[in-house]
Amino acid sequence: MNLDNDLQWLNEPPRWEREAATGRLRLWPAGRTDFWQRTHYGFEADNGHALLREMDGDGVLSCRVTAHPRHRYDQAGLLLRLSPACWIKTSVEFEPDGPNRLGAVVTNAQASDWSTQPLAREISTVWFRLRREGRDVIADASLDGEDWQQLRMARLQELGETGPAQVGLYACSPTAAGFQAEFDHVAYAPGRMS
Repeated sequence: MNLDNDLQWLNEPPRWEREAATGRLRLWPAGRTDFWQRTHYGFEADNGHALLREMDGDGVLSCRVTAHPRHRYDQAGLLLRLSPACWIKTSVEFEPDGPNRLGAVVTNAQASDWSTQPLAREISTVWFRLRREGRDVIADASLDGEDWQQLRMARLQELGETGPAQVGLYACSPTAAGFQAEFDHVAYAPGRMS
């Protein structure tokens, strides 16, 4: 995936850089940024930073993400978005007092849900993959980019069998600034996995 031509910012972060030689993207999210809608916490946030590309129909996006968190819920991963009321994100969210949370948030009709599993704090690099197959999206994660485990299979209410959506990289700092996220090995392929 070409970071220069294929991707556009949704809520560009205050600081980001791309290494020309490696293609690695580093970004530092602003504080009090997130993608979350209403459930449990009551707040609505649609100001996270995302670098997205258009997709029309099935496709697969994968990426390696390395996080350098500072505050609770600092997060980085992948996002597939239809609107502020309908999307899925998959990431690791930082927990300072225990294991981190590896999981996915699915938002339909402007209500988010969050499925998680513990991830050891010493693990700072995770591979993520989002697969759009018709109206469904599958979120997978891997520690080595080869052995993938399914985190979530979800139906997004606004997603049709074909038609536009946006997919890409994202990072947020719900509490405060200071978090750095790195993305590399970004790969996008149209169609379903064989």
